[in-house]
Parts: sequence; C-alpha cells; structure tokens
Amino acid sequence: MIQIAEVEPRQESRVNLLRYGPAKRVLRSRWFPFLLILANLFVFVLVILTGLFGTPVGNRNFSIIFVWIVWWALLIVLLIPLAGRLWCTMCPIPAIGEWVQRRGALVPRSRARPLSLGKEWPKPLRNIWLQNFSFAAVASFSAIILTRPKVTGVLLLGFMVVALGLFLLYRRRAFCRYVCPVSGFIGLYSTVAPLELRVVDRNVCLKHCGAQGKECMKGSAQGYGCPWMEYPGSLDRNSYCGLCGECIKTCPLDNIALNLRPVGADLLVPERRLDEAYKAFIMLAAAIIYSVVMMGPWGWMKSWADLGSGSPVHFLGYVAMLVGSMLVVVPGFFLAASWLGRLMAGVTHIPLRRLFVAFAYTAVPLGLAAWIAFSLGFLFINVSYAIPVLSDPFGWAWNLFHTGTHGWTPYVPQVLPYLQAPTLLVGLALSIVLGDRIAEECLGGRSHRLRALAPVAAVLTAATVLLLWLYLG
Repeated sequence: MIQIAEVEPRQESRVNLLRYGPAKRVLRSRWFPFLLILANLFVFVLVILTGLFGTPVGNRNFSIIFVWIVWWALLIVLLIPLAGRLWCTMCPIPAIGEWVQRRGALVPRSRARPLSLGKEWPKPLRNIWLQNFSFAAVASFSAIILTRPKVTGVLLLGFMVVALGLFLLYRRRAFCRYVCPVSGFIGLYSTVAPLELRVVDRNVCLKHCGAQGKECMKGSAQGYGCPWMEYPGSLDRNSYCGLCGECIKTCPLDNIALNLRPVGADLLVPERRLDEAYKAFIMLAAAIIYSVVMMGPWGWMKSWADLGSGSPVHFLGYVAMLVGSMLVVVPGFFLAASWLGRLMAGVTHIPLRRLFVAFAYTAVPLGLAAWIAFSLGFLFINVSYAIPVLSDPFGWAWNLFHTGTHGWTPYVPQVLPYLQAPTLLVGLALSIVLGDRIAEECLGGRSHRLRALAPVAAVLTAATVLLLWLYLG
C-alpha cells in the first residue's frame, strides 16, 4: 500500500544525516559545494563553446548530447526524485554572478560589502509566475533548442548573463528564486523527494533570534547568509531551499538537520498557491504534449514544432497548442473537475478557488512520473551518442579517448515499456492517494471527500491512460 506522510510528520519518521560524522564534516567544509560548482562550471563552459563553435550536427555536438540527454535524464530520473534541489546545490549558472556579488568564491570576507546595488526584489514578483512564463517560452522553442547547438549555446550563455545582471542589481539569488525556468519546476517536484533541510528544534531558533542571532540569515565568519533568502527556523517545504548548506556552516547551535523523510511529505503542508498550482499544470501539460508530438501517430505535429524546417504559421499553431494546453486546457479540466466534485459532495459553501488550488497539487506526482517516463525513452534510445562525443566534443574529427568511432546503439528498447508503465501507474496512485488526503483536509467526512475527489481522479486517470497508450502502443 502506498503511503504519504502526515500533515505534521512525527520527528521519529526522519533520519538526520548530520548525526553521522563524515556527512557533517563534508557539509560543514567550505569546499562544499564549491568543488561541485567548479567542476560543473568547467562542463558548462565546454557546453557553451561547443554550442557556439562546434559542428551544427546535433547528435555530434557535446552541447546537445550532454545537456538535453545526459544532464536532463540525470536531473529528472535521479536527482529530483531522490534529492530534490540537489542540482541547485551545484548549478554553475549563478556561480560567477554570486562570486562577483560576494567579492569572493570560497571564504566569507567579513568587511567586504557586496558588489551589488542590493535592491529588494519587487513585491508583485515574489512568486514563480516569471518562472512559469519563462519555462513556457523555452518549451515553445524546444524543438529548435534541442537540435541546434548554437541555440543551446546562446541560451545557456544568456542565462548566465541574466543571472550576473540580477546579482549586480538585487540581493542574493534573486535569479534562482524568481526567474530561472529550471528552478521553478525543480522547486515544485522537490516536494516529492525524500530529502529535506530543516531545523532540529524550532524553539532553539526562537530563543536565538536576538540582536546577535540569525547567523543563518545574516552570515558569519563560517559562511554566508542564506542565498535563497529563507529563514531555516520557519522552513517547512523544499520548494525554496537550494540545499547550498550555508546554514549548516553558520548555525552556532548545531540546530540544522538534513533529513531522510517520507516521500511527498511537503505536498501535505497546507500552504498552497495559485502560481505553484499553475506550475503543476504547465509541467503535466508539457509532458503530455511532448509525448504526443514525439511518439504519437500524428507526424504533422512534429513538423509543426520545428520552426527551422516548417512553416512559421504551423509553428505558431504548435505554440498555441502547447501554451494553450499549459495555461487553459489542463487547468480547465481541473477547474471543471473541482467544480463538479464540489457539487457532487454537496459542499458548495467551500470556495471553488480553494478546492481548485488544493487539488492542483495532485498533478505533481503524476507530472513527475510522466517526465521520468518521457526521459527514460530519450535516455535509452539516444545516450549512446555520448560515447563518441566524449572523444570529439566539437565534432572536429578528434578521437581523444578512442571512442570517436562508436556508433549509435539504442539500449534495450524492449525494456522501456516495462519501466515506463509502472512509473506512470505509481505516479497515478500517489496522486490519487494525495488527492484523498487533500479532500480529507478540505472536507472531512469520507463520503464527502470521495465524491469530491472522483472527478479529479478521473482527469488524472485519463491523462495516465493517454500516456500509457502513447508509450505502449
């Protein structure tokens, strides 16, 4: 039987990894996560250079293969489901901007003023709507980005330049918190992950909040103040904690825990927002549309998605279909299901908006499962391209590691359906179990909540059946 954690999980359901000496020494070291960021920055620069100056043939270019096949599969299949925001811990995109702002890369300088105007991020934009729209924009041009190395190089370089500019204008990681399209969905799906950073005892934090306290926010000689502008003492979800570990270094009371916890615990924290609800819709819709375009029997959809070889009018039709599905169709199905469930349960006194936003979170487990299933297909079929590209990243006929002549070989494609189908079914089961818990929270009685949940469960099931049909044929 699938179980999701209680709204207020008991502390004994957690295992604090910082109780173990080796983990604590690593995370308290100033070399963590600096060395991880430095290694990824090297790869990131190579991606930009190969994208801008390498071969235009996508399957022979390091930038395409290692970003959109290797990195993407690692992110979706392993990092997010198992460790939440661990990628944000070592992401190289904000690194240079953050180091410039701090006037240093490794050791805090107590007398150094940040090289930044230090502006506060505008209040109306303190949400993830910008991330929602930036993801929709990138997703609309995905067929070009995923096949044109130069476009990938320009896009990633552009992200770094934008991040640098925002570090010079605003406090700390405004780019990561409010702008980065990748950070938005990582934050949403990190709520499912079995890893969390929290305080051990909130009362300890409350007693330490005097003039000399809150080193986790202000920084100290041991580390920087939280780059994500979060206060660990009130942290109850993974969504906006980048797992940088600075609070582990700065807390003088050893009151920070890195916990293993029940899967999906954050999804039952009753703090639900419309911008996050739409992120869930956007991600689920994108996974469905991408699967339809790539694996469906309608070849015209694939040609419409490629602006480089198709008609601009057709491409605009594809964008309208994709963005319309993200912002109108999928939210519309959930709104209709919430309205119908509210009517069937006889709870019309409960605001429809409340049920709509709450039930939107049921799309999170299924959406993540859909992306895992989709990414597994890319990985098994195309990862063999990475072997020759390692020896010849620019496509200039190099053979650095004697793997340049390795041919394309799809790996065990016959196994894919046996991985994709269970992944989708587990995602559906988790979503329905979560929906039942949300309905119980909102409505109480069993008969009321089952009637309210039924239409939402039907929408989730229909989406799963469509995806199973596409993957299993």
